[in-house]
Amino acid sequence: MTIPLVDLKAQYESIKPEIDSAISKVISESAFVGGPFVESFEKAFAEFCNAKHCIGVGNGTDALFIALKTLGIGPGDEVVVPANSFIATSEAVTLTGARVVFVDIDPKTYNIDPNKLEDCVKARYALCSMHSVNRLKAIIPVHLYGQPADMDPILEIARKYDLKVLEDSAQAHGAEYKGRKIGSLGDMACFSFFPGKNLGAYGDGGAIITNDDSLALKARMYANHGRIAKYDHEMEGINSRLDGLQAAILKVKLGHLSEWTEIRRNNAYLYNELLKDTDLVIPHEIEGVKAVYHLYVVRVKQELREKLQQHLKSNSISTGIHYPIALPNLRAYFYLNHNGDEFPEATRASHEILSLPMFSELIKSQIYYISDVINHFVSLNS
Repeated sequence: MTIPLVDLKAQYESIKPEIDSAISKVISESAFVGGPFVESFEKAFAEFCNAKHCIGVGNGTDALFIALKTLGIGPGDEVVVPANSFIATSEAVTLTGARVVFVDIDPKTYNIDPNKLEDCVKARYALCSMHSVNRLKAIIPVHLYGQPADMDPILEIARKYDLKVLEDSAQAHGAEYKGRKIGSLGDMACFSFFPGKNLGAYGDGGAIITNDDSLALKARMYANHGRIAKYDHEMEGINSRLDGLQAAILKVKLGHLSEWTEIRRNNAYLYNELLKDTDLVIPHEIEGVKAVYHLYVVRVKQELREKLQQHLKSNSISTGIHYPIALPNLRAYFYLNHNGDEFPEATRASHEILSLPMFSELIKSQIYYISDVINHFVSLNS
């Protein structure tokens, strides 16, 4: 049997009675849009993130877009985004009418490099001062693969230059940075509940987290046609709501998330031990963080990556690449006129990264088998 990259069926089977009961309750009460199940999950997830407010929305991309609009981002503004992420991060910026400003990554963590971030911010401010206008308004640090970005220097840069910080936490449910929960550090944070996430729904879903009462109210209104009361529209908004079925499913899964996270972390450490003597570069946790290993990403020499993938596939092991093209190099951003040398670390990583199977139902014998197959490949190609 093939070892999948992620096994959602195995997760469902492990909590089937709870899930089936939750779904049945929502249907029996016809609580499909809004209502007690959404409210219960929002309250629980806010507490989980050590935050005051959670606003459930339709998906993670909507969460980013709504949060940016809530922070006042719009046409003429600029927002900093790391060069290595899924396109939703940068796409949400463009949807507001603002312009994306890419910054290269730290080659060890694959997250935004704080030193390069400050260089970029200084350069943008110098350019803006020439035109007597400040266009740079926000930073979106992404906690990629479940590895927290180095937030202290990022927050310091934001304070220094009066920038908003919006955490893209789509892959980091439950991660911690120096004892603080990811999602509670910036002005706002956004989560995705896409089925494959560490906390995943059985369809699309997302959430916005904040400790700011006024931002929470504005975000909730914007996500619900600009209203709180049924026909009292104070502004134009959009329709993006977490539905009752997904909220009930997520509430059940939230009760298991801490346990699942520890299993993921133990799986990652076992991989690390078994692969430490290979030429592969294994994941790196910066000091003081608790990574949640949404993905277990290694690096292999560019000329060997496809061969290793095929070798693993021939041995019934699934893999992935997250992501094969750095954001600035996508066709979607050709209009920014970047060249291949501007983001060397993100570009290099895109040619070398490889995601191995990682999920909480992955058992030790499977990790030993995957590692043995990789070690055999390395011995043949060393």
